[in-house]
Order: sequence, then C-alpha cells, then structure tokens
Amino acid sequence: MTPAVPIAAARRLEARQVFQWLSYLQYPALLVAALHAMQPLLHDGQGLLDAYNSALLYAGVGVGLSSLQDPTKTQNTMSRKVWQDPRKGALMLGVLGVQALLPIVLGLVGAALADTTALSQLSLGCVAFGLGMIGLLKTAMEMREHHRLDRRVVADDSTVLETDA
Repeated sequence: MTPAVPIAAARRLEARQVFQWLSYLQYPALLVAALHAMQPLLHDGQGLLDAYNSALLYAGVGVGLSSLQDPTKTQNTMSRKVWQDPRKGALMLGVLGVQALLPIVLGLVGAALADTTALSQLSLGCVAFGLGMIGLLKTAMEMREHHRLDRRVVADDSTVLETDA
C-alpha cells in the first residue's frame, strides 16, 4: 500500500500543470482584444467605443488567464533578472499595482459619471481590465518572493524555455 502523501503531491503537480496549460489561453484572448482594438481603424472609426470596450474585456480576461502560470518558473532570462533583484522586483510590483488600480478607479468614476450607455460600458471594460491586472499582480508577487536572491536558499536559475529544452 502506498502512502497518501505522495499521491496528494502528485495530484498537486497535476493541478499545477493543468493551470499552466490553461494560462496559454491568454494568447487567443489577447489576440481577440487586439483585433477588436484594430476594428475601428479599419472601419473609419465607426463603433469606436464598443470596439474598445470589447478589447478591454478580452484583454482583462487574457491578462487574468496569465495569472494561472506557475509562479515558481520565469518565462525568460530578463524576467528572471527582474524578479531576482529586490529593487527591480519592487519597482515592477509598483508599476503593476498602478496599472491595476488606475483602470479600476477610472472605470468606476467613468461609470458613475457617464452620460451615454457606450461610455458606461467602456468604463466597465476598464474595470474588467483592472481586475485582470490584479490577478497578474498577485502572480508577480509570488514570483518575486520565489525568485529573490536575497531570500532564496536553493538556486534554480532555469527559465521555462530552458527547462523544456
């Protein structure tokens, strides 16, 4: 009979892998967001607010899906260098915090003050984008804590791309 602890650990790893694979859905969502953002450019500006609302919604979903990635691995060497350095990591968390908070605040204020339905919907799209950014901020915080060189005991300097190779 096998002990329950290794089975539980194996299930955890499988669940982490499932979430890692689900995080790749961010790319189609961000592609759809880009297509919506380009749509008014191709149609002489018609439907600008509706298209940008859709772009913000899909971008928020895409960014939110990116937060499902494994925070114990970095995507590339530059990302690893940022999260290993305590100052660069803190700066990046500050930038991400502003990028999360600003759309939410602007969206809520815009929704309260909007005169038209289109502006109200665009404001709610900003809120959705900001909420997606909060998910990314949470993952970034976990990545920073995991990769900081000044607090790390075991060094594993491989990126996701290097590990898969």
